[in-house]
Amino acid sequence: MKPQIIVCGLGRTGKKIFKLLKQQGAAVVGINDRPLSGENKDIIIGELRSQQTLIAAGIKEAHTLVIANNDDAVNLGILATARLLNPHLKIVNRLFNQTLGERLDLTLEQHLSMSVSAIAAPIFAFASLGNKAIGQLSLFGQTWPVTEEIITPNHPWLNKKLEQLWDNPAQMWMYYFPFEGKYNIVEAVLNGESLKVGDRIIVAHPPSAGNRNRDRIKKLSRAIGNLQRYRPYISPVILVNLALLGIIALATLTYVCFDLNTSAVDALYFSIGMITGAGGQEQVAETAPDSVKIFTSVMMVVGTGVIGLCYALTNDFILGSRIKQFWDAARVPNRHHYVICGLGIIGLQIARQLHAQGYEVVVVEPDRNNRFLKTVREMGIPVIVDDATFAGALTGANIARADCLIAVTSKDMSNVEIALTAKGLAPKLRVVLRVQEAQLARSMQEVFSFDRVLCPLQIATPSFAAAALGGKVLGNGITKDLLWVALATTIAPDHSFCASLVKDVATEADFVPLFLERNKQMIRGWDLLETQLNSGDILYLAMPATNLDRLCSQPVAYRSATVEYDPSLFGLENIGRLCSRNLNRN
Repeated sequence: MKPQIIVCGLGRTGKKIFKLLKQQGAAVVGINDRPLSGENKDIIIGELRSQQTLIAAGIKEAHTLVIANNDDAVNLGILATARLLNPHLKIVNRLFNQTLGERLDLTLEQHLSMSVSAIAAPIFAFASLGNKAIGQLSLFGQTWPVTEEIITPNHPWLNKKLEQLWDNPAQMWMYYFPFEGKYNIVEAVLNGESLKVGDRIIVAHPPSAGNRNRDRIKKLSRAIGNLQRYRPYISPVILVNLALLGIIALATLTYVCFDLNTSAVDALYFSIGMITGAGGQEQVAETAPDSVKIFTSVMMVVGTGVIGLCYALTNDFILGSRIKQFWDAARVPNRHHYVICGLGIIGLQIARQLHAQGYEVVVVEPDRNNRFLKTVREMGIPVIVDDATFAGALTGANIARADCLIAVTSKDMSNVEIALTAKGLAPKLRVVLRVQEAQLARSMQEVFSFDRVLCPLQIATPSFAAAALGGKVLGNGITKDLLWVALATTIAPDHSFCASLVKDVATEADFVPLFLERNKQMIRGWDLLETQLNSGDILYLAMPATNLDRLCSQPVAYRSATVEYDPSLFGLENIGRLCSRNLNRN
């Protein structure tokens, strides 16, 4: 029997999760604090944190609780009440505070915290690189983009044998949808099937790596070349300091010319002391004629004003935010960089991912008090504190030579305005933007011809649904209303897969084996298909969510793969070093 799932909090996110679980055939009950417009079947109305409400929803018999409310405090209250009523309940908890979520995951068993922004950010990052990802797969400390390949008459894979593609170390097959017939991917590979027009394949690829310039000398020269962008801010400081030096030089020259017995050093010492008010060598002016004394008095007044301005401007530039803005503007890349407008949680996550993959990133954020500014600057990412809806801010980010603009502020109209402004400055620029409604995303992409318009809620919903259905989910995606998930299952002695060949159970249960972890070694490719599953093995697989009930009674691995590997090997040209040696096939 399928496990019962309760979705608590049917706001925009919760409602989407509830509907998707229903669509996948799960036994699901919803809880909301007010009636929904339309059908309220299988929905309990009541206070979300109330024991009576949770009991009425069947919390004591439920297998999983998905807490999808948008208030962390309320979600923690629901968590506490639910655990008191059912200590063994698996909880999928939506939390904005990711640090709190990580601590809860470490403290509580059967607790998985998830964030819409953290889930959606990799898809935005992949889209900015030109990759139309439909999902993601977390493997070996990296996030792999998952794409759907549709075989067309011009596709390079047309008429290729599936067995030729199956063992390619540069990709990981997730699922296969033949245009004609009903073939499981393993069955198709073993039968020697070829790809035909109309076939669809879901496949994951290792993330691409950028070539961020790490040469300090080149970075310094680039910074010097970019100084002119900050001329309006540094010019007043330079001019006032030059004026101060000019006044000191004029006074020194006057005193030396008046009395040839006065050394240049004494005249300079007196001039600086007179202008700054520190005093010293007053005898230089005491015996001077009245004209020199009047000149000295004028220099005292003028010097006091100039040095006051000099202190004020210099202190504001160095001790204020100007020096940070100056250095940020000086470090803006000249070309092939990615401009992120809006430094919220999702903007921060996108910046982290692109930066970690080696790409040059620039952030444009109007709020100088934004809590994430320090975090981004610590990563070495330049930040332009300005409103990205203005062309000047985007020009300062060198938008004309950027590879992509990513508009992810919290306001849909601001994102559209930023995107249109950027397109006006650079018509061929790739543009990715965020909107709150999935329907609006499709309309805007068609009307304005933006490269990608993405809705974070639409991206994250399958992840929540997959987590509710399948334990520790490594990845997921959705294509043509079919949700597929990637997960890890531990082979116990009483597991139905134990002592069976991978190819046999994969064909019978309709899943795609990704790889097998045995004694911290990875087995994949042809070796995997011919391997017999033993107790203690961890099998990583992908399958439709509708088939997850076949695994529900089996232990699920609640950890990432522990295969020992060198992360540097995961370039496309080296990924095969991690794989087992292929079996020779006739």
